[in-house]
Amino acid sequence: MRAIDAGAVTLEPQTTQHAGEMFAVLSDPAIYEHENQPPSSVEWLRVRFGKLESRRSADGAEQWLNWVVRRAGVGLIGYVQATVRADGSAAIAYELSSAHWGQGLARRAVEAMLVELMARYRVTAFDAVAKRGNFRSLRLLERLGFAPADSNRQALSEIEPDEVLLVRDGGRP
Repeated sequence: MRAIDAGAVTLEPQTTQHAGEMFAVLSDPAIYEHENQPPSSVEWLRVRFGKLESRRSADGAEQWLNWVVRRAGVGLIGYVQATVRADGSAAIAYELSSAHWGQGLARRAVEAMLVELMARYRVTAFDAVAKRGNFRSLRLLERLGFAPADSNRQALSEIEPDEVLLVRDGGRP
């Protein structure tokens, strides 16, 4: 993995050393409006990041690529991540602190990650899961060329009833 310059933000390969600063970012209650919960402690997050530093699933079948998002003069503001599968597809996810929403930073970060995944990891298709009520995230994915998966694929996916699976082919940046 390498650092990626995305203009207004830089993506840095996530390591355990980021846990303290990311704990503060991930403690923002606004980012849990639709799902999950904040990490319980810096130590818990450090252990989690340590497991992810292998960059591989336990069975070696998937690559786990995690970057923290840094804004110059501000510090860490979130993360982007991808699970790259053997078939050339990748599941993506992202999170930014609410103080940085609506500024185009998530789009820059996710777009830079998609380009990196296509160029260096030969990813040919992407998918993402979002809560149906998370209109901000749904709009971001649509702007990046994602569209709801067809009903057959939705039915076969392991998503909750209040979620939607969005897909995009990797043929364009």
